[in-house]
Amino acid sequence: MVRGCRVYGHASLSPDAYRETLNEKKVASWFLRLTVNDSRLPIMRNVLIIKLRYIGDVLLATPTVRAIKAVRPDVRVTMMVNRGTEDLLSGNPDLDEIMVLDKGSLAAQSRLIAGLRSRQFDTVIDLTDGDRSAFLTRVSGAPVRIGFNDEHRWRGRYYTEVIQPASDVRHRIDRDLGTLKPMSIQASSRDPQLWLTQEEIKSADQLLDELGVQRSKSMVILQPGARYWFKAWPLERFAELANQLMSQYGCQVLIGGSDQDIDIAQQIQRMAQKTPTIMAGRTTIKQFAAIAEKSALFVGSDSGAMHIASAVGTPVVALFGPSNPREWGPRGGPVEVLYKEIDCRSCFHPTCSRGEENCMKLIAVHEVVAAAHRLLLARSRVAGGKAEG
Repeated sequence: MVRGCRVYGHASLSPDAYRETLNEKKVASWFLRLTVNDSRLPIMRNVLIIKLRYIGDVLLATPTVRAIKAVRPDVRVTMMVNRGTEDLLSGNPDLDEIMVLDKGSLAAQSRLIAGLRSRQFDTVIDLTDGDRSAFLTRVSGAPVRIGFNDEHRWRGRYYTEVIQPASDVRHRIDRDLGTLKPMSIQASSRDPQLWLTQEEIKSADQLLDELGVQRSKSMVILQPGARYWFKAWPLERFAELANQLMSQYGCQVLIGGSDQDIDIAQQIQRMAQKTPTIMAGRTTIKQFAAIAEKSALFVGSDSGAMHIASAVGTPVVALFGPSNPREWGPRGGPVEVLYKEIDCRSCFHPTCSRGEENCMKLIAVHEVVAAAHRLLLARSRVAGGKAEG
């Protein structure tokens, strides 16, 4: 007698559950064949994409949305994201609906599940690689459910198609686009996109006026905050960088960040010999994007702000430590990445044993200034060429 079977990693299933999983996979395979090969029966008409992560993760998922719409403009595409990241997607013409997930009561979760099922999605693509999103994928009732299961956890059995991890390091955008392979959809563009309205641009201009920013000078954004302390560059180095940028290039330095970054922005302002402008805690996502688009340069660590700046075409000096730029590097505008390529996996624990030799402290101010110089010089040459033309 067969007591159990193992599918999708380490999940142990009963014989009945195993047979149910096999049947679901057969149905899903049939749907996919019809979607790809038979234009008379276009089953994929109502797609849900789930990305329950942070700002940068959601932005890096936009090429996947665009790839679907480029090949199948008739398909309705909905995207589910965490509360606080939805503004990144507003105005995106490739999306028909944005579902926002709140961590609410049991009653609220029940309403969410009912809303999922009532929409009758035929395909769910889960880009999150997490337990909660896998559960939502399963309860959606969609016959085709595609997702990741890199950790070989029980959630793998909630999908009808599990995307296998690559043998080498892949950029997160390319990894997400891999979920479209079962439908034979290929992306023509791999850059993230963010859309700004005239009202959002005007709102950013009004904020710059309130901050006393002079439009006659180039703006440079410094973003000192990081989600984890071991991804942050030392504050005193940001202060020194601000001094050199203002002295050598005559630009205005804006210190960006969230409400939680106001204190460190003030510390940098006090340490700097010249006075940078504190923008931290003052901007919405779209205001920040509009200001970044007007800026000559962005300097910061691996963060959502870095991805936003690059998405709108701003030259970026990206400071990488424990995270790998080959997986998380900015895409969109010109970029200079400073990365010491140290094995920093141990830094993802509560303590880092390297002290003054840790990966972020190994990035010197003169290296950042040199990278900034190269980008500013390239930008001025492009601007000069346009003026001559």
